[in-house]
Amino acid sequence: MVSEEIKPKKQRDEECIINCLPGELIERIFFKLPVSTLLRCTGVCEQWHKIIRGPQFVTSHLQHAPHYALLFFPQESVSGEPHPADAILIDEAWSLSTYAVPVIGPDDFLCGSCNGLLCLYTKSSTLKIANLATGEFLHLEKPVKNLRGDHFLFYNFGFHPLTKEYKITHFLGDSIEGRPRPHNNNRFSVVQVYTLGDEKWRDIKTPEALSLNCVKNSGAVTIDGTLYWLIEDVVASWQHAVMTFDLCGESFAQIQLPATKPDDFAAGGSRRYWIREMDGKVCVATAQTCPSLPRWLVGKLQIWELENKTEQRWIQKYNIQYSPDYIPGPNLVHGDKIILQRCDGNLYSYELLGENFNTELCKMAKLLDFSPHKPDNMQSYICVKSLVRLDVYKKTAIVRRPKQREGWELKKWEAWEHELSENERMWSDTHRDEHKETARAQRYRMMINNLLPHILDDTIRQEISMNINQISPNFPDQPRPIRRLNWVAQKQDLQNLNARMKKYNTIMKATDEVTSSIISMMGGAIEDQKRASSSNAGISSHNLSEADDDVKTLIPESLP
Repeated sequence: MVSEEIKPKKQRDEECIINCLPGELIERIFFKLPVSTLLRCTGVCEQWHKIIRGPQFVTSHLQHAPHYALLFFPQESVSGEPHPADAILIDEAWSLSTYAVPVIGPDDFLCGSCNGLLCLYTKSSTLKIANLATGEFLHLEKPVKNLRGDHFLFYNFGFHPLTKEYKITHFLGDSIEGRPRPHNNNRFSVVQVYTLGDEKWRDIKTPEALSLNCVKNSGAVTIDGTLYWLIEDVVASWQHAVMTFDLCGESFAQIQLPATKPDDFAAGGSRRYWIREMDGKVCVATAQTCPSLPRWLVGKLQIWELENKTEQRWIQKYNIQYSPDYIPGPNLVHGDKIILQRCDGNLYSYELLGENFNTELCKMAKLLDFSPHKPDNMQSYICVKSLVRLDVYKKTAIVRRPKQREGWELKKWEAWEHELSENERMWSDTHRDEHKETARAQRYRMMINNLLPHILDDTIRQEISMNINQISPNFPDQPRPIRRLNWVAQKQDLQNLNARMKKYNTIMKATDEVTSSIISMMGGAIEDQKRASSSNAGISSHNLSEADDDVKTLIPESLP
């Protein structure tokens, strides 16, 4: 054991300060820090590491963590060109994130978000559970290998607050007789369940065969340990009901939708339904489609909230006068605003104002242009950045390592990566040229200032002195990001590059024009002085010749 006398003074002082601070005070300070800073703090000393990585602090930090809207855009092909999956985070101040989420691969699909963990569906034989903030992740074996017709929307991810267990659910499509391997059709009779940390998946039979098309079209949400989705109910006024699956007891229950039939719009087509989460509550949204464009919506967007689960009591939360073109999911609301998509390729936020649930969309604000991504593919989740650890689950038998190459290593993304590299090269070349021209301009200024004393005409000398200040191209520093940008920031970065190159050309053209004008003025003034020197003995012809030679040395460099 190292004695106090041998320890460095700095180490003794640090230990003294840490030991003097109450643990509660340290925790209260840590609650104010982002996860990225907390992870660095774990390396400061053993005491801080124990606090930050302790389960009690992780749980408390989770309760204090600010909420983000996570906008997820899956990988898709547009005009034959692949576009990778990507995500945008919107904080409580409605500022958009700049960097890509490292744990999201270019071919991943998002199945759920819970306590800072993402459940990602991959095209390989595994699912990926990843911590959004820490970057920790693990791959889990899918319940059925090579399942034809499988879809990421058939998977969900949730947490039960009583059991403290994370569970993944999978709607397994009924097999078709005569097929050599499992094949999803439009119905399912089994929900497969995996509890994080267990050794295998378990099959839970549903009360009856249920529609997979309802899940695909309407979605599913997990709230407070219960999974909700819509099922067909032909005798109900809405033609649908809500089915629930409790993650603790792993039991099913059915909830009837409101008896009030939604008002139809005279010019509207068939009606669509979505199950969504708003302010931590289960909501069902419905709107009519456009008859000629069935993917567009018309009329009013009606949103009903499940006020009491036990009594199956619903209240109408919103009756929005002007329906959006697309409904994101599984969340609609972030903070006090609703997020809606339009067919113009933009995503907007609106404040909801009105009385007695009749609501108008007010104070519209454009969030982003999501082109070239398709509007109806976007998903919106409410998430947090947490310290929840995954290492305790990594020793279970179901954990797998991907066998084949995946992510950015795949050949399909070589062109995409090459384009990003080319953009970086163009930025590098632009910065190099800017520094080169700045140095050249400084040389011009110095040489011209040295020649000014040879100009005897006060008017010309003053005019040249004023013009010298224009030979100073201003190229502000713009450090390049170290991390990969998300696709919205990449588009903005490319626009900034084009603007920077255009500005460079404009500045250099103006600088060359000013330099040429100064050289012309100086050359003319010196020639006039040389002609006058033959009759004026007070002017040195030798000095004027030297000045004339110096002016000529500027011409090849400034006038290419």
